[in-house]
Amino acid sequence: MNHSPHIPVLYREVLEAFDGIEEGIIIDCTLGYGGHSAMLLEAKPGITLIGIDQDPTAITFSVERLAMFGERALIMQGRYSEVIASIFECYPSQRIRGVLADIGVSSLQLDRRERGFSFESDLLDMRMNPNAPLSAATVVNTYDEHRLRTILSHYGELSNAAKLASEIIKKRPFDSAKVLCETLTPYLPRGKKIHPATLLMQAIRIEVNDELGELERLLDRLEAQEGLTCNVAIISFHSLEDRIVKQRFNAWVKNCICPNEAYRCTCGNNHARGKTIGPKPITAKEDELKSNPRSRSAKLRVFGLETR
Repeated sequence: MNHSPHIPVLYREVLEAFDGIEEGIIIDCTLGYGGHSAMLLEAKPGITLIGIDQDPTAITFSVERLAMFGERALIMQGRYSEVIASIFECYPSQRIRGVLADIGVSSLQLDRRERGFSFESDLLDMRMNPNAPLSAATVVNTYDEHRLRTILSHYGELSNAAKLASEIIKKRPFDSAKVLCETLTPYLPRGKKIHPATLLMQAIRIEVNDELGELERLLDRLEAQEGLTCNVAIISFHSLEDRIVKQRFNAWVKNCICPNEAYRCTCGNNHARGKTIGPKPITAKEDELKSNPRSRSAKLRVFGLETR
């Protein structure tokens, strides 16, 4: 197997999430360097794995890395909410036994300065798909002040979003992530163990890639697909993503969907779509935290989904 520069986060916990699934199809919605996919294929020789990624660099790397698994590894390029819809059209729901999504920016993108995700990058890009029309430069240099403030407040949860938006407007255009971060650092929160510009970059990146919308659409697809009996495992790295997953899983587990103000149940009390698996959320163990610092903010939630 080709050496991967990426350590798959929560590697043991991901295997546990699909415990007992020894045949059928597992879909890896965020293939990246293929770390989780290779691990699942090795541990479960009876499964077929379909890996999805919108990044052509990830596709090229993982095609080679997973070649040893032959026809058991299928790789598709595109946005996972769209590709999974085509998978559902091609395969019976009964064959889909697992869905994994490791949400957010990957090491593949973060570690390469030419992709414009890094605080030190000389570019301002942040597109997970390099061919997508919207880049970070477009967001920073063309959005009006109100729209910038909304993005920084909602996606970055920055309390001084108005000030930051004003400074961007005054000092743009920006052509590099490095200059953007350096310019706004005096106005960014300090005192945490993360780079002061982390939330700023997070907000712009989420806007560029529509990350929260993509996650919502994936959950919608799974909810709407009839006849699924599969484990859904989603790894998130910040509260916005985790909140979406938590709220959706909480909705899926409810038998009664009557309004809170209803005097009595009239919905039939049989609407649950499965159950939560394991503790919620699942976080990295101490040894992984030491060997892979990026795992410190990772949260895994697992749901045993059964749709009708």
